[in-house]
Amino acid sequence: MTALVFVALPVSLIVFGMPIFCVLLAATTIGLLYTQVGPLTAIHTAVFGNIDSFPLLAIPLFIFAGDVMSRGGIAQRLIEMILTVIGGIRGSLGVATIGSAAAFGAMSGSSVACVAAIGKITIPALEKNGYGRNFAVSMVTATGVIDVIIPPSIPMIVYAVAAQQSVTLLFLAGIVPGLIIAVALAAYVMLRAKALGIPVGPRPKISIIFESIRRAIWAIFAPVLILGGIYGGIFTPTEAAGVACIYAVLVSVLIYRELTWGDIWRIGMESATLIAQIMVLVAAAGAYGWLIATSGFPAHLVSFIDGLKLEPWLLLLVINLALLIVGSVLEPPPAILVLTPLLTPVVAKAGIDPIHFGLVVTVNLAIGLFLPPFGLNLFASNALFKTPLPTLYRGVVPFLLIYLAVLVLITYVPAITLVPLDWMR
Repeated sequence: MTALVFVALPVSLIVFGMPIFCVLLAATTIGLLYTQVGPLTAIHTAVFGNIDSFPLLAIPLFIFAGDVMSRGGIAQRLIEMILTVIGGIRGSLGVATIGSAAAFGAMSGSSVACVAAIGKITIPALEKNGYGRNFAVSMVTATGVIDVIIPPSIPMIVYAVAAQQSVTLLFLAGIVPGLIIAVALAAYVMLRAKALGIPVGPRPKISIIFESIRRAIWAIFAPVLILGGIYGGIFTPTEAAGVACIYAVLVSVLIYRELTWGDIWRIGMESATLIAQIMVLVAAAGAYGWLIATSGFPAHLVSFIDGLKLEPWLLLLVINLALLIVGSVLEPPPAILVLTPLLTPVVAKAGIDPIHFGLVVTVNLAIGLFLPPFGLNLFASNALFKTPLPTLYRGVVPFLLIYLAVLVLITYVPAITLVPLDWMR
């Protein structure tokens, strides 16, 4: 009966289309009435107590900073610089697109923002150079999810809060997996460019490279400031998010002069809408997670799975399949908030490192963003670039296979995520 309340009830409500925060609050209320582990007033304490978290403050700050950077010329100059520098190889424009996604990911954790910012600049150029519009849109749709994996990553912050882990260590663990995915995608694009017969582009002149770097110097310094400050121990991820906001506003308004103070106000109001949606989910999920922990359900779940005598590799395989399915219908933050209280005790019992598992969760849910038929990036590209969904479904398949191959590698070779942590420690 407990499993019906904590698992079957939320799943049923989601299937019927109820908003996620309502699902969580309904499951919490019914579960509390059923288990009698506390009074109903405990829900209020859990709801507000969960959002009273310093690490959680990084989410609204990074969202606002990313919005300002994408509209204030910082992201555009960085992308243009990468497009200029990477030349003289077959498929250089496609490789530069992937590099731009990785660079944008080092400034903002929003996948849809990455798709919009990079796609508007690179898709016309890719189409003009013979890649074909369908391939270009599919590539941008798939590479945009690198933003979720390369730090700073909003899903990683959410996982860190839900699983009570270090945001800094999660960010550090995400660097190598993100770079592996970027390199694998770049290799595929180069092979595709060769198959399409796209000629090798001319090597850019040194003077042009230096000019593009000069124009983008303030943009280049943004990811250096954010990540360098975190890993250098100068400030925490939350403080880094605050610094990123101030830096993005000052550069966009006073140096590049592409935004006014009125624009900053409007961007802030638009960001606040998205931030409010996420924080409501976090608050509701806090109450849900508190009830699950208090009821003792995770211990029963661990005992049940332990009784199945699953090897750790098989347990991870089952969890991966479940996360891919969930990630295709839910965005990463709500998926993490719902599943983390259930899964972390199970993987801890199996001896799986929680930081490593956090990266497994993040990569799975990132893939879900462009997994047909319901991936969020698919709908974003359909709306932004007017590409039919069936065309996108076919176009992202090669990229999907690459991500899945890297997911297997990350899942079963923990050193990929844990070795950088050992260096830090």
